[in-house]
Amino acid sequence: MTYQNFELRKQKRWPWLAVAGVLILAIGFAWYHFAHQQRAVTFGTTLKVHFEPAMAGEERLIQYVGEHIAPDYGIKLEAVGLQDPVQADRAVAEGQYAATVYQHQWWLKQVVDANKFQLTSTMPLFQWAFGIYSDRYSDIKDLPQGAEIVVPDDGANQAQALWLLQRIGLIGLDPAVEPRSAKLKDIKDNPHNFNFKELDLLTMPRALNSVDAAIGYVSQFDAGKVPRDKGILFPPAPRTFASQLVIGNAWLEDENIVKLKQAFADPRLQQWLKETDDPLVKGVLVPVSAE
Repeated sequence: MTYQNFELRKQKRWPWLAVAGVLILAIGFAWYHFAHQQRAVTFGTTLKVHFEPAMAGEERLIQYVGEHIAPDYGIKLEAVGLQDPVQADRAVAEGQYAATVYQHQWWLKQVVDANKFQLTSTMPLFQWAFGIYSDRYSDIKDLPQGAEIVVPDDGANQAQALWLLQRIGLIGLDPAVEPRSAKLKDIKDNPHNFNFKELDLLTMPRALNSVDAAIGYVSQFDAGKVPRDKGILFPPAPRTFASQLVIGNAWLEDENIVKLKQAFADPRLQQWLKETDDPLVKGVLVPVSAE
């Protein structure tokens, strides 16, 4: 049997290849447009610098630099508070803000790893006072067996709390783990059988009367109206957890961003941190230590 006027043909693949090529070009164009848009952003002489609203001392620090140092470098500063830290970092990475001062390098690493933001920590600015508070005890040695201790629920600050406890000999961490990235699961030696509870830093002050102790930033407890005399241990703040001036990678060499870095690197800032009587700064933000 024969079939006239009927012809089998092998389907050609070129239309699919063409579609794939168009998609690749479209993606490439979109990426080019985004990168070009980033490069197109330039900063004027008035620069927005982000701070964490719950950390009032950070705003005072930006205001001090803006009033007493920045004019000598030909720039003006505008302090901008935004509560969502990830959105703040996004704004810096996209050029909406010139910089942020709210985070240490370990928090920044978390944010960058999770969101792939193009950000660089350019210099340490200050160190946050960090300690142990208690409504029930006046000395760290008085904490009983099985005491309930609150630590931050975010990885970077939880590590700082656990490292503090290890440094004063109350717990032991897994030696195979970098202590500045340790988590509760990495506790290998707990001779006092402490019961650890995780809470958001902002929630800690309200929970203090229901636990034996809580570990966090002085500024957070100040904001929660917890008296400083509720602090039972304030160890020296380690440099590794110092606040960083964080800037978007695309603008590291921008003329006015360079001036911004120079202003924050001016030695008058560290001297002010050492001498100020501002109650929102003294005992809350301290000068950058040598180690």
